[in-house]
Amino acid sequence: MPKEKIKHLGRGLEALISPITSSPDRVAESVLGETFSYNISDDKKLHDSYMDVSIDVISPNPYQVRSVWDEKELANLADSIKSNGVIQPIIVRPNDGGYQIIAGERRFRAAKMASMETIPALVRKASDEQLLELALVENIHRSNLNPIERAKAYQNYLKTFSITQAQASQRLGEDRSVIANHIRLLELPDEIKQMLVDGQLSMGHARAILGLANNELQRKLANRALAGRLSVREVERLVRRYTSSSSRSTVVVSKPAHIVDLENKLSNQLGTKVHIETRKNGQRGNIVIEFYSLDEFDRITETIGLTTAQEV
Repeated sequence: MPKEKIKHLGRGLEALISPITSSPDRVAESVLGETFSYNISDDKKLHDSYMDVSIDVISPNPYQVRSVWDEKELANLADSIKSNGVIQPIIVRPNDGGYQIIAGERRFRAAKMASMETIPALVRKASDEQLLELALVENIHRSNLNPIERAKAYQNYLKTFSITQAQASQRLGEDRSVIANHIRLLELPDEIKQMLVDGQLSMGHARAILGLANNELQRKLANRALAGRLSVREVERLVRRYTSSSSRSTVVVSKPAHIVDLENKLSNQLGTKVHIETRKNGQRGNIVIEFYSLDEFDRITETIGLTTAQEV
């Protein structure tokens, strides 16, 4: 017997708008990669809901998860709107004598930037729950949220509806591991989360860094990855090496305090791991400076005063 297909919000806006096809007098709304056509003239209910709404009485979706907007993309869209108008209507709901955006905030922002007085809109009733779910789905599936924005969106969704990650996975049509991996990012120190927001570190880097035991170690590795332009694989190797050495440290004889202190000072100065190995009663030994890419090697050699790094 075939399993019943799980319904999720990938087509959530379709339920609000009732798409109709085959009409010479249509508007189109592209949602989550799908375009729905609406016959304005043949559907009285839809016709009555389609209007030009004053920009001044429209407010953003309060559940909008996007906090960073690409100003260059908005400016390009604004230029297009100045030349051609708003081709696709936004979707709004009545709210306190005005209207609140359900979907289409990017077009709304660009229209304001283009100094438009009105914007075409489809007016629909929607509950707060639908508003949150549709805002989340529209952004997750259509836009390039940074990892922290997406993580906060998932977390907000779970808390608001008091559901598990497995339930959210079914409702959103997302793999449960995707949701879990994003939410774990919120455990990182604020400095590392900002690196993710700014695009300085990738999700892969962050997931590897989460393998370290405490925030201080995570910060050090994140800064090292940034300074040395380390790949995700290199960061993963560093985490494995550190966790492996930490597990062995319980059976290794501790180094003298002054040697450990010197190692720490050199590590901080060079931004990488430094080992000091002594023998002959401390009169001889080795200083080992670790590096994990040629870029990092160049950076270390410059730090210690060498102008040109030789090939390894």
